[in-house]
Amino acid sequence: MQLAKVLGQVVSTAKEPGLDRFSLLLVQDALDTDPEQTSGPAYVAVDVVGAGVGEVVLVAAGGAARVAAGADVPTDRAVVAIADTVVRDGTVSYRK
Repeated sequence: MQLAKVLGQVVSTAKEPGLDRFSLLLVQDALDTDPEQTSGPAYVAVDVVGAGVGEVVLVAAGGAARVAAGADVPTDRAVVAIADTVVRDGTVSYRK
């Protein structure tokens, strides 16, 4: 799993029937040192927890993403948690 930040939403009126019950989010991986800072390409993830723009989230990939969203949903990444606090080496690096 990877910490990421929600950048926005992807709106699609025509999509796979299994995806109808989910929002699609545009997310970008968080930096190790500061979860509110991002790096790398943005990507789309299925939202299974109701995350919003600007939130730091936990993203599952591959088989774990499909399990989280339901086995019938074609997805490679899913937002599975919203971070309240991130503690690294005993120091809080992020607090919601």
